[in-house]
Amino acid sequence: MQIHPTAIVSQRAKLADDIRVGPYTIIGDNVVVGQGTKIHAYCVLEGNTTIGAGCEIFTGAVVGSRPQDLKYKDEKSFLEIGDNNIIREYSTFNPGTGDGGKTIAGNNNLFMAYSHIAHDCIVGNNCIIANNGTLAGHVTIEDKAVVGGLVAIHQFVRVGTLSIIGGCSKVVRDIPPYSTCDGHPASVYGLNLIGLRRNGISKDSIEQLNHAFKIFFNTGLTPRHALEKIEKEIKPNNEVSYLVNFIKNSQRGIAHSCRKSTEK
Repeated sequence: MQIHPTAIVSQRAKLADDIRVGPYTIIGDNVVVGQGTKIHAYCVLEGNTTIGAGCEIFTGAVVGSRPQDLKYKDEKSFLEIGDNNIIREYSTFNPGTGDGGKTIAGNNNLFMAYSHIAHDCIVGNNCIIANNGTLAGHVTIEDKAVVGGLVAIHQFVRVGTLSIIGGCSKVVRDIPPYSTCDGHPASVYGLNLIGLRRNGISKDSIEQLNHAFKIFFNTGLTPRHALEKIEKEIKPNNEVSYLVNFIKNSQRGIAHSCRKSTEK
């Protein structure tokens, strides 16, 4: 264990024996840090925070500080961060609210500088939150999603797997999986073809997803009728079924298409 002499580390913190802690970093009583994690200078780790193995936390990050939620009344809540995450400079992570509430980040994520993960958020695995990406409370980011720089995401929004949101977007509705979205508010432009191909999604599945997107976003049908048409016309596969179920379970509604309807 390498702890810089200027760091302030609670004797009650549970730290793996091979972590590194940089100058002037502060680690609180109830913090747990896993094997091989590196914590750079001037970081603050506090609250009921667990950080997994192989993470790297850069200068000035504040991880586990009190939620920015007026409803929070000092209940015991938690922040859980998995393995192999990179948390860049001055990013902030808040725990959940309410007794037992949790904010959770999975594995292999990149949180670029000044990103903010608010209370009760869930971030999956292999996600990228670019510089100044801001998640309000109760946001869910599914696996392999990319959130562009300066994006602001409204509370309770879901961002679907393998989607990508362009920089400076304002996200007020759910972002469908496999989509490319952009704008103010964010609108759907089409499939995230590059992401789908990079992740080994078959050509047939991509063609079926493209057909489903055209039906849902470009025909002018109501969501219910569009889903009925998709289920009638498209042979189900894993990706199309996931898309349909995501839309059916949306609470905030799905982001609109950037295009005007072309069919009836």
